[in-house]
Amino acid sequence: MKDSKLKAFIPLFYLVWSDDLLTQKEFVTLQNFIFSQDWLNTKEQEILLSNLDSKTPPTRTTINSWKSEIETFLNENPTLKSTFEIATLLSDNENSSRDLRAAFIQLENDLGISGEEIITDFKNKSNSLTSNLQTITSFEIEKLTRILDGEQAAIIKKVKLIISQPEFAYETSTDTAIYREKVYDWCKILAKENLGNMAYPKEYGGGDNIADYFAIMETLSYHDLSLVIKFGVQFGLWGMSVHSLGTEKHYAKYLKDIGSLKIPGCFAMTETNHGSNVKGMETTATYNHDDQTFTIHTPHQKAQKEYIGNAAVHGQMATVFAKLIIDNTDYGVNAFIVPIRDANSVVLKGITINDCGLKMGLNGVDNGTISFDQVVIPKENMLDRFASVNDKGEFESPIPSDNRRFFTMLGTLVGGRIGIPRSALSAAKSGLTIAIQYSDKRRQFGPEGGSEVPILNYRIHQRRLLPLVAKTYANHFALQYVTKRFMQRTEAEMPEIEALAAGMKAYSTWSTTAILQECREACGGKGYLSENRIDALKNDTEVYTTFEGDNTVLMQLVAKNRLSEFRKSFGQMDAMGIIQYVYDNAKTAIAEKNPIATRKTDETHLIDQEFHLNAFIHREKTTLASAAKRLKKLIESGLDPYDAFNVVQHQMIDVAQAYLERIVLEQFQEAIKTIEDNDSKAAMIKLCQLYALAQIEKNKGWYLEDGYMEAVKTKAIRKMVNQLCWDIRPDAVALVKAFDIPDSCLAAPIAF
Repeated sequence: MKDSKLKAFIPLFYLVWSDDLLTQKEFVTLQNFIFSQDWLNTKEQEILLSNLDSKTPPTRTTINSWKSEIETFLNENPTLKSTFEIATLLSDNENSSRDLRAAFIQLENDLGISGEEIITDFKNKSNSLTSNLQTITSFEIEKLTRILDGEQAAIIKKVKLIISQPEFAYETSTDTAIYREKVYDWCKILAKENLGNMAYPKEYGGGDNIADYFAIMETLSYHDLSLVIKFGVQFGLWGMSVHSLGTEKHYAKYLKDIGSLKIPGCFAMTETNHGSNVKGMETTATYNHDDQTFTIHTPHQKAQKEYIGNAAVHGQMATVFAKLIIDNTDYGVNAFIVPIRDANSVVLKGITINDCGLKMGLNGVDNGTISFDQVVIPKENMLDRFASVNDKGEFESPIPSDNRRFFTMLGTLVGGRIGIPRSALSAAKSGLTIAIQYSDKRRQFGPEGGSEVPILNYRIHQRRLLPLVAKTYANHFALQYVTKRFMQRTEAEMPEIEALAAGMKAYSTWSTTAILQECREACGGKGYLSENRIDALKNDTEVYTTFEGDNTVLMQLVAKNRLSEFRKSFGQMDAMGIIQYVYDNAKTAIAEKNPIATRKTDETHLIDQEFHLNAFIHREKTTLASAAKRLKKLIESGLDPYDAFNVVQHQMIDVAQAYLERIVLEQFQEAIKTIEDNDSKAAMIKLCQLYALAQIEKNKGWYLEDGYMEAVKTKAIRKMVNQLCWDIRPDAVALVKAFDIPDSCLAAPIAF
C-alpha cells in the first residue's frame, strides 16, 4: 500500500490472510468497519476492499511483506501492546488525532482475536527467550571429569582405552551362541590386562585394590552390559566368594587361575523356589564320616540352582550354597566348591545343566540351571572361613550364633551390592548423554515465522531430563561414599553398611530403570531404534532391580535396620519419647513448623542447602518414628510381630526411601565442599539444589499432610525447579560430556 494512511490496516489484513483463508465473517466484519470510518474517502475504501477479494487474494510475497513491516516496527518499538499502536506507527501517526483506539478494540472483539496474542504472533524469533537459549559451557569439562573420577582416574582411563579398541566393537549378531563367545573373548582380554584379579591379594596374582575393581566394573558398564555381568560373575561372585568365604588353602589352589580365567566358574546360590530367602534353600551337602567327603544333592526340581551365570556354556566350577547336614542335623546354609565340567567343557557325572534360554536382555551371558544328583566332593572343598567340619566330623565355627554366622557369611558378599548400582549408574549416564545431546540438536516447532527450536529449550523437556541428570550426579557421589564405607568397614559398622549398600542398590537401579524409560521417550522414534542403544541399556538393566536381591525385599532390610537403630537410640517407645526423638535427633525444631517457616518462599531460602537437608532429615525421622509407633501399637494389641510387619510393609518402604534420599543429598552436599575449582563447584551447587527441590516436590503430598509446608511454599518450590532447569539447560551438554564416555561405547548416531 502506497498511501501511508491505509497502512493502518496492514496488521488486520495480515491476520485474516496469514492462514490463507478469509472467512465470510471476517470479510463482512472488516467491510462494515471500513465503511464506518469517516476519515476514509470512497477511493481509499475501494483500495482497502480490493485486499479483501477472495477471488484475487494477496500473494504470499505481499503477505510476507506485511509481516516484515510489522516485525520491523516491533523490533524498533518493543513496548507496543496493541494493534492500534502498530496501526498508528505504520500510518505515520496520521490518525493519532482521531480516537480510533475504541474502534480497533471493538474490531478485535468482532474478529475474535486478542491484541496481546497478536503482538506475540508478530514478534520476531530473535526476541524469543526460548529461541535464544543456547548451549554454553560455564566450566572446564575436563576438570569436572577429574572430580568425578577421583583417585581412580588412572584405572578408569586404562579401561576406557581398552574398551575403545577395535576388538571391542559391539557384536551385532542375533545368534546367542556367537554373542556369548564374543563376550567370553572380551573377558579373556580383560583378564590378560590383569583387570579381573584386581581385588585379589597380590600373593595370588591380584592387585589388592577393591576400589579399582569397583571402578573397573563401573567403567566397563559404558560398554556392553553382558560383558559387565559375565566379568562380575567370574571375577566378582565366583572369585570373591572363594576369597571371602574360603581360607589360605582355597586361595592358593584357585585364586590365580580364577583371575586369569583358566578356571571359569559360577556362583550357585539362587534356587527355583528360593531366591531372596537364602535361609530356605533346599540343596543339601551331607557329610560322610567314612571317607570325609560331602554329597551335594538336589532333592527335587524346584530346588535346582537357577539363573546361574556362566553355567550354560563356560563354567567349570561353582560356589554352591547348600544346607550342611551332619548326622541328620541341619547346620544351616554353607558354601562349597563343586566341579561341574572338566577342562574340555564336558559336564561331569551327577551334574545336569540346562540353558535358561533367551532373556529380556544380557543374552551374552550364559545363564543356566544346575541340578546335583549325589555329587561327591572332598572335605577341603567346603569354604570354611566361618564354619567347618573337624577331623572328628563335628561342626565348628568361630561364631556360635547360627543367625550371626549366616549374616556374617552373606555380609562378606556385600560387594556385589556395590558393583551393581555403580554399573546401573553408568547405564543411566549413557542414556542421559544420548538423550541430552540429541535434544540439544533435534529441532521441533518454534515461534510463528521463525526457525524451529532445539527441543531441550522447551521447559517440559528440561523438566523431563535435567532433574534426572541432577539425580545421577547425586547417586554418583553417594555410591562413592558407600564404596568408601565398605572399604573402611569395621565389624561393628557392618550391619549399617550392609543396609546402606542394599538400599543404594535398590535406589540406584530403580533410578536407572526410570531414567532410561524417560530417555527413550524423550528421543521419540529415534530412541526406539536399536542403533541408538537405549533399548539395549533398558533391557540389560531391567534385571538389575531383582538380582543381587529383589529391590523391594532389600528396602525392607533397610527399614528393619533403621528400626533397629531407632530402638538402640530410644529404647522404650512412648509417644513423648518418639516426638522428642524426631525433633532432637533430626536437628530440626518445632519452630520450623511455625506459619512463617511453612510459608516462606523467598529464593534465598528455597535454594538454601540447610533448608533442603533439614527437610529431608525431618521426613526421614518422622517416617521412621511413625512406623515404629504403629508397629508397637499393633504388637501391643496382640498381633503377632510377623503379621505386624506385614501390615506396615508399605510404610517400611517409605522409611527406607526417606533414609536413602537423605543419605544421597547429604553426600552430594559433602562432595561439593571438597571441590576446589569454582566453576565446577557452581555447576554442582545448582545440580544439588535441583536434586533436593525435585525430591521435595515429588514428596510434597507428605510435607503438606505433615504440616511442614503449606501450599504456597510447595507451589514456590515447583517454580524454583522450573527456574533451575532453565538455568542449568545451557550447561546440560557439558554436564553429560563430563562423564567422558568413549564415542565408540556411546555409539548412538543421534548422540553425535
